[in-house]
Amino acid sequence: MSTRDRTRSAILDAAATVLGRDYQAKLAEIADAAGVGRTTLHRYFPDRATLIEATIEDSVAAIESAVGDAAIDQGPALDAMRRLVAAMLSVGDRLVFLFGDPRVLAEHDPDGSPPPDDPLIALIERGQADGVFDPALTPQWIQRVLWALVYTGYTEGEQCGVPRHGIVDTVVKTLHSGIGRS
Repeated sequence: MSTRDRTRSAILDAAATVLGRDYQAKLAEIADAAGVGRTTLHRYFPDRATLIEATIEDSVAAIESAVGDAAIDQGPALDAMRRLVAAMLSVGDRLVFLFGDPRVLAEHDPDGSPPPDDPLIALIERGQADGVFDPALTPQWIQRVLWALVYTGYTEGEQCGVPRHGIVDTVVKTLHSGIGRS
């Protein structure tokens, strides 16, 4: 990775973290968190809107990569769900940025292409077919509950210093207790 790529990546990482905590944060705060000057930040992103749009796109890509790396189409559904939760917690700052403030995605202008097949919905449906997840619940409901638990787990870990492996166990146990087949 070139110096330019590393700098851009550092700015985007910092933007996701800082804006996830305070969507109204100043560009100077983001530059400080990235370890660059404001002039450098403006060289890469001339205005706030450009930086936010790039951070949204980078965050979506980071989440998609984490889901892909979790290989949720392999192995038993509950094991795949555990890998997914661990992967999502590793990009928790991106989740908080994207979903913590409704203004973030409200300002995003996607390219208009239809969304790809959702691998998480496929995992949930597989778990329901295997008798692991309750088929009386819709896959979309389970997905929303999962995202809420991951979001809560990540913020709890950040605020209270709970180790990530403990959060993974807690999220999976809570999720399975709520959606497991009785």
